[in-house]
Amino acid sequence: MDRDDGVPVDDITRREFMTKCLRFGAFVAVGGISGLAGRRALFGEEVWQIDPEVCNQCGRCATECVIKPSAVKCVHAFDICGYCDLCFAYFRPATMEFDTGAEKQLCPTFAITRTFIEHPYYEYTFDETRCIGCAKCVKGCETFGNGSLYLQVRRDRCLNCNRCSIAAACPAGAFVRVPADRPYLLKGDEGGKASRP
Repeated sequence: MDRDDGVPVDDITRREFMTKCLRFGAFVAVGGISGLAGRRALFGEEVWQIDPEVCNQCGRCATECVIKPSAVKCVHAFDICGYCDLCFAYFRPATMEFDTGAEKQLCPTFAITRTFIEHPYYEYTFDETRCIGCAKCVKGCETFGNGSLYLQVRRDRCLNCNRCSIAAACPAGAFVRVPADRPYLLKGDEGGKASRP
């Protein structure tokens, strides 16, 4: 009996046999480890997130994250937003003229865009690539508005450090561990369970 390459089956060397066995064993091991890692991510792994009900908008998310710009971004709950002409998240305090001039905007990176809807309503959207997580807009909305803005750790950017540098520096203790299968805590969401670090 011959193999496909013309070498008789009886002439398979011990080295060839061991090489094939080792390759098969490595393949099975890699598949098993990948499966366990995926299972762990779905069942029991926890990730860092910000509890919007505890966050005091201190600004440390922008400066303490190991990623630059920060993995923390501003999130807008449109269903809570009042679409105000005078938006305290967009305009600097004491602004009297509501135009889009750079000197009148509160955001230091101009990550917020103001779009006219109909008188007197405006929609505010965020460019996450520009957002640094400084929380200035969140603080303005929370203090003088209806609180439709809040900070969240973006899972596609976060490294999920074992000892999160932002969590260590957070004066309010707003950084919490949440299940990886439910990685976001939405504003007003009572269903999300979090554990304090």
